[in-house]
Amino acid sequence: MVTVLGEAKKKEKLKDHYRLGQVLGKGAFGVVYEATCLDDNRQYACKSISKAKLVTREDVEDIQREVEVLNLISDHENIAELIDSYEDPQHVHLILELCRGGELFDRIIEQGTFTERKAADHFRTMVLVVDHMHQLGVMHRDIKPENFLLTDKTQDAMLKLCDFGLSAYWKPGMRLSTIVGSCYYVAPEVLRRDYGVEADMWSLGVMLYILLSGLPPFWGDDESQIFKSVLKAELDFVTPPWPKISAAAKDCVRQLLTVQAQSRPSASELLQHPWLRSQGVAADKPLDSVVLQRMRKLSATNKLKKAALVVMAKSLNPDEINGLQQLFRNIDADNSGTITIDELRTALTSCNGKMSEEDERDLAGVMAAADLDGDGTLNYDEFIAATANLSKLEREANILSAFKQFDTDHSGALSKSEVMAALTSMGSTEQEIEELFDQYDVDHSGEIDYPEFLAMMRAENEELQQASRHLRRKSLLHY
Repeated sequence: MVTVLGEAKKKEKLKDHYRLGQVLGKGAFGVVYEATCLDDNRQYACKSISKAKLVTREDVEDIQREVEVLNLISDHENIAELIDSYEDPQHVHLILELCRGGELFDRIIEQGTFTERKAADHFRTMVLVVDHMHQLGVMHRDIKPENFLLTDKTQDAMLKLCDFGLSAYWKPGMRLSTIVGSCYYVAPEVLRRDYGVEADMWSLGVMLYILLSGLPPFWGDDESQIFKSVLKAELDFVTPPWPKISAAAKDCVRQLLTVQAQSRPSASELLQHPWLRSQGVAADKPLDSVVLQRMRKLSATNKLKKAALVVMAKSLNPDEINGLQQLFRNIDADNSGTITIDELRTALTSCNGKMSEEDERDLAGVMAAADLDGDGTLNYDEFIAATANLSKLEREANILSAFKQFDTDHSGALSKSEVMAALTSMGSTEQEIEELFDQYDVDHSGEIDYPEFLAMMRAENEELQQASRHLRRKSLLHY
């Protein structure tokens, strides 16, 4: 039987961590169950994919890419997060955030249409998620109401994008030719087999039309007729409720549903549209780059934690790191194996348009903080440490692995000389080492033991701090 996630994912068994409950849904490749975590009784969704239905190599690659993409992007609050993945001889199991509110499509049917303000609230969330994906070099390619789930049944439920099975990596200038997606939402250029990231923006335009009117803009009795309607791209702004909808909202729809793909606004540009501003949900300023947001987190940490993050990045599974590897290649324009500040600036500009003043001002400082060996560029390990999802990077096993690597005499604690050796490539001074010990050697033993090291690694993450305290209480700190 084919291996999908790699041999490392076969070592742990789903049943040792989760108890499966009722069926939540079924798809072409498998079943979604309610799953309860055995450690804390939290409930999740388990997407169990039958390996018997993965007939072609392309089927396997689609699942692998879905897992890679989720590992890359699911640190966004409006994406149904991938918690973990498992593989056994019959299935691949994806543990995902559970959304109990059902599909946005059902909410639309239930309510008919939304007010412009409510439509703008939902739509801004969709654009923010797509912007997040695009900045990380991913196209969704199947944006539709059924793939937006609500966290609960209330009016204030959060919206979560899900189902990344058709997602693809992209970089500026790349053209794709495979026809994918759902017929009502597919862009004209996709049907012509020559498209880029702008196809997602068309699908967002269809979504907005539906949010405002309750009906899709392009109709037909069968798929062929729907495609003809899409290619004509004739918009109906006459049939109710359109006469009562604002001119600004219609303009937003028109900009997205233009046949000229290059004329559509990017997700970053769309967030500044006058309609979103008039509804009070537009951003007050251009949003920060996703890559720089992640790098800023690294710049605020001490050198020992930075060194540990590099070690921990090497412990990630291939499916957790391949998306970042692709992003690194996209930014490394000259294929030198390192990223310069000019390459980073070019990549950020190509994704976001003009960089915000804050991003431009911080770029050099953030770059220098992530450049751990001080050579003026980011190598692969530095880039992964700076941009990986911290919740995955800072797993207990990864932190313990880094501690072991630094603890060269296997004493169970780090001496000042061991810390100095770990930071050799960063040019640390004795004063910096003293300051580290003053802050993190809590019991003043002259060494940083594992509980102290763990607390340092998780000092800026409340959820991980709680996990650290739980581990210390259970005395799971020996090796």
